[in-house]
Amino acid sequence: MPEIPRFHLAMPVDDLAAARRFYGETLGLEQGRSSDTWIDWNLHGHQFVTHLAPRVERVHNPVDGHDVPVPHFGLVLAVEEFQALAAKLTEAGTAFVIEPYVRFKGEPGEQWTMFLLDPAGNALEFKAFADDAQVFAV
Repeated sequence: MPEIPRFHLAMPVDDLAAARRFYGETLGLEQGRSSDTWIDWNLHGHQFVTHLAPRVERVHNPVDGHDVPVPHFGLVLAVEEFQALAAKLTEAGTAFVIEPYVRFKGEPGEQWTMFLLDPAGNALEFKAFADDAQVFAV
C-alpha cells in the first residue's frame, strides 16, 4: 500500500515552554524529539516543529467579512473533531482571532472555521467541511 503523503512544517516561537504548554497541553499534540531550540510535534500524523526564533510580521486579508491573518496554517478536521476542539479551546479561555463560525454559508466551499494565535503569535486555522468534496470547490 502506498505511503500517505505527510507535510513537514516549521514555525517560529519565542518561548519554548509556552509552546510546550500550548501545543502539548491545550491542543493535546504528542511531543516528539526536542532540543534547547526546537520541539517536534505530531500534528495528526504530520511533523510540525516549533523553532526558537524572533516573531514574524503579520498582515490580514479580507475573507467572508473577516480579517484573516497571514501567514497561517492549520488542519481540515471532521466536523465532530472541529466541534470538540472548538469546545476545548473555548473552555480553556482561548482568545480567538476569528471565533468558530460557518464561512460561505449556502455557497460552494461552505465550512466551519476558526482562527487563533499560539503564544508566539503564529496564526492557526482549523476548519471542517460537512462535505469533503467541497474542500476545493469554486
